[in-house]
Amino acid sequence: MTAAGEDENVLKLLHTADWHLGRRFRSFPDDRKLTRARLDALDKILLLAEHYMVHAVLCAGDLFDEPCPAAEWWQEVATRFAARAWKDRPVFLLPGNHDPCLPDSVWAKDHRFRRLLPHWVHVVDREDFEFALPGNAVLHAVPCMSKSGANDPTESIPRREAGDERIRIGMVHGSTIDARDWQVHFPIAAEAAVLRGLDYLAIGDTHGFRFVPPDRKVPPMVYPGTPEQTAFDERDAGHVAVVLINRQRRATVEKVRVGHWTWEEHEIRDLRGLRELRDRADLPETVVRLRLDLRLPAPEYEEAVRLLDDLEGTSAKQGRVGVLDLDRLGLALDASTIDAYCTELSGVLQAAVHKLKAATLQPERRAVAERALVHLYRLSRKASGCA
Repeated sequence: MTAAGEDENVLKLLHTADWHLGRRFRSFPDDRKLTRARLDALDKILLLAEHYMVHAVLCAGDLFDEPCPAAEWWQEVATRFAARAWKDRPVFLLPGNHDPCLPDSVWAKDHRFRRLLPHWVHVVDREDFEFALPGNAVLHAVPCMSKSGANDPTESIPRREAGDERIRIGMVHGSTIDARDWQVHFPIAAEAAVLRGLDYLAIGDTHGFRFVPPDRKVPPMVYPGTPEQTAFDERDAGHVAVVLINRQRRATVEKVRVGHWTWEEHEIRDLRGLRELRDRADLPETVVRLRLDLRLPAPEYEEAVRLLDDLEGTSAKQGRVGVLDLDRLGLALDASTIDAYCTELSGVLQAAVHKLKAATLQPERRAVAERALVHLYRLSRKASGCA
């Protein structure tokens, strides 16, 4: 991080958002690795706060995936906070549109989660929330009180008054998408930080790291993004923002990686591409959606099956990919040359090969016929001593 007059920085913040604890990833056969990673990311965030010796941690909404998460999630959050020996580093938890501050939510004052939190963890449960920070600074935060709304939450933040020289920090959750005809919840004006006289506006909702607007860095309006990616179409996810503010009230922002998983989509159209994917060293930390468009002769088909087993794993071995969403339907047998690979079969079985080969030309019978031909090919290899 570079900032003019490092010794003049009077306020250090860590800004995070969109943990979505409790989110399920049901398109994967076993999504527990992804759900657990979200709690692991919280541990990394708290360690980063200690490493940078920040004065406060801002958590800008959607910390849970719903307002009433299962107890296993809020209990784990409380346990992780309680494990830190912090006294002068407050943490601020802001309800978002996924986990709004409803009367029966995890944010309710009589909820056990609130009672388990250390005294230095503060839940933003009112729209006029204000908290004094070191370095002659103040935090104004506005929670989501419902799952949807048409009002700009920054309008609840008071404007800077004449003569107010404090560092003013805002924290809200909402969308800065202002495209015509778009219906968004909790719309935030792109000039909100300027209009309210803020030196930094911490926002949650968008899952990728970005400045708003992209070409303006002073005063910064920042989405840190989700610390662990949640979908394949998210860009620049997996970060937090570390913010330094100097005596001149100028904020410098650093994007810091905390995410474990990298998400990738691949469509494989040749065997070479499948080999290259299988040989990558970073696969254990990767979430892969793999689609195939392969029509291969019998020997290459067999190799493709082995490569896919290496990637996905079997009952006897761990797969090379950390988390895999695999559609094998795009792998097909090219039956046009199957006769040449079944020469070791008896006459009766070779006749079966010819009939099955013809059946592959009929769409409704193709899949079953191809599976039978692969079985016969394997019998032929076994008979020749090659299997």
